[in-house]
Parts: sequence; structure tokens; C-alpha cells
Amino acid sequence: MQSYSETTERLPSSRTLVVMAKAPRPGMVKTRLAQSLPVEAVTELYCCLLDDTIVLARSLGTVEIVIMCPASDVEELMRLARGVVTVVAQKGEGLAAGLTSVFAHFAAPAQQRVIAFNSDTPHLPVSVLARAFEALTDHDVVVGPTNDGGYYLVGAKAAHPTLFFGDGMGTRSALEALLACARELQLSVGFTEPFYDIDEERDLTRLAAELRVAPARAPRTAVWLKQWGQAVAQLPTGADDP
Repeated sequence: MQSYSETTERLPSSRTLVVMAKAPRPGMVKTRLAQSLPVEAVTELYCCLLDDTIVLARSLGTVEIVIMCPASDVEELMRLARGVVTVVAQKGEGLAAGLTSVFAHFAAPAQQRVIAFNSDTPHLPVSVLARAFEALTDHDVVVGPTNDGGYYLVGAKAAHPTLFFGDGMGTRSALEALLACARELQLSVGFTEPFYDIDEERDLTRLAAELRVAPARAPRTAVWLKQWGQAVAQLPTGADDP
């Protein structure tokens, strides 16, 4: 795993990108994929996705990059870090609490433009992240929908404590719940392009096909996919996905 930072010092920037992550423990990450692939391989895949996500985030340039994780995972992620980004503990349990923590911690003090980004979409074009920050110029909230009813990013420039009631960005009804809360709070919402994250077998086979053509989009993940190519080739193709 490439290095992240053990420091908690804030860097001067008007834009903050927060990667929502967990410690890469066997049986605790990418559990749906672990039904079809060895759990150790799936754990290594998660490390690769997270590494490539940080590389993607850093390519934005003048953006503060942070990993936010459950308090129980901070020390492990900090040991893996060693110099690139800050690791911050969320308050409370679960992804919804984590998202609430992101904006309470980073957006509230100074109207920062803050994006919370999942840790398994490193193949996203960096231009989409840039447009997400731009969308916050004219909107209270920005959302990047996934094809399965969730969202891969959400941004805001203020803390809205009730915005993330529910299960957070990782469920099939998450987008609908988020938009309902935004309407209740009378917040304007902008959108980036629909995309897909890596949760299920068909997502992984789709990514494998794309990275065979353009491995530089997520180089560490592309190497993992070469190593596990035969096993991944036997998974459902997801050919009917949009």
C-alpha cells in the first residue's frame, strides 16, 4: 500500500476532499466480493482501490486531502500512511455518522467547499471531481449518483446535521433518501455524471475490461486485476448495466 500521512495538521485550502475509508481487515471490506473471491485477495483489492483513489485525489492539485474513518481504524490507517494525507476519526458509528462528521469537521468553520468521496471509484475521471467542486459555487449540495441507487460523492459548503439520516452513500436507496432530506432542508442540489463503484461482481468485471484498455486510470488496481484475471473472468459480466 502506498503511503498516507500520520499528521493531523490542516493545510491551507478552500477545497477539501475527504475519502471515506475503513482499515483493510480481512472479512470487513468488500464483503459481497468475498463471496466469490478469496478474502485475502479481496482485502488486497480494497488496498489497491484506496491507494489509487488517493492518487486520483492528489491529481486535483490545490485540494486538501483527508481520510476519514471509524475511530477504531485510525491507528491502522495511520501506520499505512507515512506522509501523504491526514487521517481523521469520525464521530459515531456507520457511514451516515461519518458523512455528518465530514461536514461538521471541515465545512462548518469557514464555508469550505468539501467533497466526501468513496474509496472504491479510483477510475473516475479527475475532471468529474473538479466539476463537483465547481458545482458548489452555485448549489448548496452536489451529488455524484451511482447506477445502483447510491452515490459515489457528496459535497457541501456548510454542515447540515440532518442531511444524512439513514444508511449513507453505500445503499441502494441512499440517493433517494439524501435528496428527500435536501428537499426538506430547502437545499439546492447539483449533480455530476452517474458512475459506478466497485461493490459487486459485475462492477469488478466491468472495471477489469476498462483497465485492460487504460490501466493508468487505476494502476495498482490494474495490477491486481492481472494477478486475479482468471478468477475475475469467471464472474458475471454485468453486460446489461448502463
